[in-house]
Amino acid sequence: MTAKWKLSEIIVLSVLAVVFAVVYLAFFQVGNVMAGIMGPIGYEWIFGIWFIVSIIAAYILRRPGAAFLSETIAGTVEVLIGNAVGPMLIVSAMIQGAGAEAVFAATRYKRWGLWVLMLAGMGSSVTSFIWGYFISGYGALDPGYVAMMFAIRLASGALLAGLLGKWISDGLYQTGVLNSYAIARDKKREFHAKAS
Repeated sequence: MTAKWKLSEIIVLSVLAVVFAVVYLAFFQVGNVMAGIMGPIGYEWIFGIWFIVSIIAAYILRRPGAAFLSETIAGTVEVLIGNAVGPMLIVSAMIQGAGAEAVFAATRYKRWGLWVLMLAGMGSSVTSFIWGYFISGYGALDPGYVAMMFAIRLASGALLAGLLGKWISDGLYQTGVLNSYAIARDKKREFHAKAS
């Protein structure tokens, strides 16, 4: 999957994964507090944050596999630094990354607009919710409550992963630190196309 990648691309993907593993672990505690107050639905409001590295890595690198690999590495690192869920979290991360990856693959890795990024966040929402339905016992809950959980997770994936992921990536691009990556190449091409 990474055979044609540059070393710098592998490094940036790995750095993003490690940084967001720490973010994910911090938000796990936030989720616990929210679930303690609101019940299972409390997690859904912030669930999109756990997909964000897949959106950011794919948007910056524009390489097949970036979404899946970044999420998988982040999940692995999160387990290593102390997430109490344990190795099953790595499987969850792979499933979340696959949901975003499927959306980017559907565009043949050629479309990187906001709507695609938001759909990728929603793709992670769908795959993670299906997984969670069976692993977390959502079937025991009222169907209307489960539907509300799913709707909130979709919105969270679109906004916290897609929209926020684009905003963070564009902010990094503006600093100039991403000038050697695909995001910069494509943005320059778009700029010249509009100017001509």
